[in-house]
This record gives sequence, structure tokens and C-alpha cells, in this order.
Amino acid sequence: MDTRLIQSRPLITLPAVSALALAVLGGWYAIKSLSPDHGDPVAASLLAFEKQDRLTVFSAQLAPVVSADDVRIFGILKSRQIAVIPARVDYTIDLSKMDKARMTWDEPGQKLSVTLPPLELSKPNLDEAHAQYLREGVWITGDAQAKLTRDNTLLAERLAGDQARNPVLLNLARDAAKGAMRQNLAIPLQVAGYGNVTVEVTFDGEQTPR
Repeated sequence: MDTRLIQSRPLITLPAVSALALAVLGGWYAIKSLSPDHGDPVAASLLAFEKQDRLTVFSAQLAPVVSADDVRIFGILKSRQIAVIPARVDYTIDLSKMDKARMTWDEPGQKLSVTLPPLELSKPNLDEAHAQYLREGVWITGDAQAKLTRDNTLLAERLAGDQARNPVLLNLARDAAKGAMRQNLAIPLQVAGYGNVTVEVTFDGEQTPR
């Protein structure tokens, strides 16, 4: 039995994250009602994160192309199956890991610095209902076909996971996460009366821009 990888084509999408903005804004209203001033920006942002769980910031639609071979009856029966199986991988941030140590408010500079935990990748979600197969062989038994399909499914899942960890896609996902956080945290701060606020977002291990 021989299984091989052929190729994978990524298609990226940027999921909506407006729910986080609404949660942050709600947090601001809650804190402002208890304080005569603008409130604590760090506490308000943390309150919003507590109401969330996992934020999907980026998705990659992949199309792994794989092949598997099967040999039976001492090499007499040989068959091959090529499969194109669409797959989706989501890039998420675990907001439950956000705590006060990850957020710093610079009052003179009107800047909120946020350090995000590492991106987490979902298990590839294979859409086998829309998979395409090409089979080669004089006679492909039912058992052989089932085995070829299983082999290709496992291979496609592995290939999609490898492709999703490509540095280019990871950088795109991190940029998307930073943009989402900046937008969803800056707007509520401005609404709360802090004016032209700067939100600086980094991931664990990254240097803070100067």
C-alpha cells in the first residue's frame, strides 16, 4: 500500500468578530455605571473577554489532493484512488486565557497594550460530501475501495493540518487577529470618552513595536 501527498490550495476567509465589540461596549457601560469617570479600560476589556470563550479570527479553506494505492492477491489486483477533499481549518484565540497581566493602559499616551496567547488551530474539518475521486484499476473490490477511501481521508486530514501551519497562513492569521482586536477594543474606548485611543496588539514572544 502506498499513499502520497500531491498538493493543497488554500483559500482564506476572515470571520466576523463584531460580537466581541458589542461585548466590550457592554462592559464599558457596566463599569461606567459604577464609576464617575471613564472607568478602568483594562477591567472593561477583561469583562468583555470573560463573556466570550473562543474567538475565530481566521479560516483557511483547503483542497488537499492525495492518492493511495492498494495491492491484493499477490500483486494481481492493483488499484489507485486520487481524491480531492475540501477541508476547513479555523484559527482561534482562547479568550479565557486573557487576564490583567496581558493588558496595560498608558494613561498619558492613551494607549492600550494587549498581549494575546498563541493562535490555536482546529482539527481540519473535511467535507467528504463534496469530495471528488478518481479511481484506477481493472477490478476494485469493495474492501479495496473502502481502504483507499480511509487512507485518503487520513492523508487529507494530515495534509490540511500541515498546510494550515504554513508560516504564510499563520502570519496572515496573526495579522487578522491583531486587526480584529485593535478595531474591537479601540471603538468602545473611544465611545467611552477616551478620544483617539491607540491599541497595540502583540502575541506571546513578539517584541512590542517601538
